[in-house]
Amino acid sequence: MAEIRNYTINFGPQHPAAHGVLRLILEMDGETVVRADPHVGLLHRATEKLAESKPYNQSIGYMDRLDYVSMMCNEHAYVLSIEKLMGIKPPERAQYIRVLFSEITRILNHLMWIGAHALDIGAMTVFLYAFREREILMDCYEAVSGARMHATYFRPGGVYRDLPDEMPQYKVSPFSNEKKVDELNANRQGSLLDFIWDFTETFPDRVDEYEALLTENRIWKQRTVGIGVVTPERALQLGFSGPMLRGSGIAWDLRKKQPYEVYDKMGFDIPIGKTGDCYDRYLVRVEEMRQSNKIIRQCVEWLRENPGPVMLENHKVTPPDRETMKDDMEALIHHFKLFTEGYCVPEGEAYAAIEHPKGEFGIYLVSDGANKPYRVKIRAAGFAHLSAMNEMAAGHMLADVVAIIGTQDIVFGEIDR
Repeated sequence: MAEIRNYTINFGPQHPAAHGVLRLILEMDGETVVRADPHVGLLHRATEKLAESKPYNQSIGYMDRLDYVSMMCNEHAYVLSIEKLMGIKPPERAQYIRVLFSEITRILNHLMWIGAHALDIGAMTVFLYAFREREILMDCYEAVSGARMHATYFRPGGVYRDLPDEMPQYKVSPFSNEKKVDELNANRQGSLLDFIWDFTETFPDRVDEYEALLTENRIWKQRTVGIGVVTPERALQLGFSGPMLRGSGIAWDLRKKQPYEVYDKMGFDIPIGKTGDCYDRYLVRVEEMRQSNKIIRQCVEWLRENPGPVMLENHKVTPPDRETMKDDMEALIHHFKLFTEGYCVPEGEAYAAIEHPKGEFGIYLVSDGANKPYRVKIRAAGFAHLSAMNEMAAGHMLADVVAIIGTQDIVFGEIDR
């Protein structure tokens, strides 16, 4: 009896390497993928429609939850599109803080990516190393917003509040070691800026550790070199952006080509790949972490020397400060009206895009003059990459599909919004 070699299998949606609820239908010829058909719609949470039913300022938190690894970057595009519609610009200090936290978020994203990608392929240690640094950066999120993930820190007109002058301290408990607690608090004696600066001093060495584990690792290279190759021409045709596009050798970065906030004042390089395979995309993202570290240091230096407001004084858009509300009933009422009813935005349409850790993330808003958007359209960075799954996977082995999903760095919150 002849062996049946052609068959169809489900990859996911519960597969641990599927990075969310991705269902892939794979047509196989033995161990070789003939066709890969990604199915979306399993996570659909109607973010765009929800945002159309609420005042503009109440949807910032929804943006955090789209790509739950790049929280503040999602907020960034949303508040930029509102500011574009309203014709307002935040104070310069707020712009530097936004850039600072956008780059912190980029590192957070890439740390999660390198840990998860390595784990998918079979390397456990990198995941543990990456989460060591993620914990430090999550403390920065918590220091400014009170939340470790869904910060809602960026606001139209600026940011929620200025950077704190002191960091929270670990306390000795009956179950803790006093010496260990003192070690944990050693770099928490100053301000948040001091804490971030201390991180940037040590982070390049940490990236060296990741590279020592992976970059010349024979097994890692066997699993990534020559896998999922995308030529520069095809990457453009498929609508790639971010590290997926730069990995194919095209130096396109919105922070350089269409600068927003204060990126035009930052000195950094755009890393690009040569062959457009999984290994090149790995190298690009690793170098991006180093470049983000440089940008963070430039922001910290500027913020130390330049105090100032972090929100516009335009109280049609921004709430009055808490000191004023304690003595002024009118300001208190305005505060409640602003957060419950929001504000009316002039008629028109605007698109704002940022260089998200995963690529171009854009928000298209249409206003009819009301206090809630008439239409919201999200340009998810990962959607175009997922649509290339068939082209990237066809002809490869089943095990290579895992590496290709990992190299795309997809998160289904934004893809299946």
